[in-house]
Amino acid sequence: MRILITNDDGYYADGIQHLKDALKEDNDVYIVAPDREKSAASHSLTLDFPLRINKKSDRDYVVDGTPTDCVLVAVHGLMKNDLPELVISGINHGPNMGEDVTYSGTVAAAFEGTILGIRSLAISLVGHEEPQFDAAKIFIRGFVKCLDQFKSEPGTLMNINIPGLPPSKIKGIAITKLGNRIYRDDIIQNVDPRGKFYYWIGGDTPMWKKESGTDFEAIEQRKISITPLHLDLTHYPEIENLRKHIDIILRQFKDGI
Repeated sequence: MRILITNDDGYYADGIQHLKDALKEDNDVYIVAPDREKSAASHSLTLDFPLRINKKSDRDYVVDGTPTDCVLVAVHGLMKNDLPELVISGINHGPNMGEDVTYSGTVAAAFEGTILGIRSLAISLVGHEEPQFDAAKIFIRGFVKCLDQFKSEPGTLMNINIPGLPPSKIKGIAITKLGNRIYRDDIIQNVDPRGKFYYWIGGDTPMWKKESGTDFEAIEQRKISITPLHLDLTHYPEIENLRKHIDIILRQFKDGI
């Protein structure tokens, strides 16, 4: 299979090199990745300056842009005559679960692949003090081999979180929904040497609500979590609710004219 891999930790991160190592024997693997860490870049595009591409080898490229830029550069440029059959974003250093997927550059790259009509995966390693990639590599290698056995609905990507544990410590695989994070982020204010304020967005280690069937629960149980995500963000039940109140909404609009 012809596979495009990217990430939001940058080309030189361990995770993407482990991902390439896991897949290179059985697949044609191309790397198009940011030149530096782009964590929490979400689905951003670079529109205010031209992108520079540094060719590392015939199949490895570094881009001074976001993860989404990398997928677009690959599909519409570097690989346009030989398009990837699969996009894999990762292996991210840290989890991408619950609402955090909306911030994640890792997940955004997989979303971009999905938008372009290419089957896509986002893969994250939920770290411990010394996270181990062996289980992730074994899982990814096998998961890619079995992808032809089932079809996902159009517009769907897989968000996968894997405990950073030895393979023997993994307790299974769970098909999950997104969990709910308990937000405790802070804005940390300080003063630079010139007396001007600067701010860091920070906070404590994320906490999660205990709910059955979530990605967080699976990770807590030392299982690999696979969460299908869909491009269609429409909340369909709310459509009917809003339709019941359309007259009130319209009246307010007319009163303001």
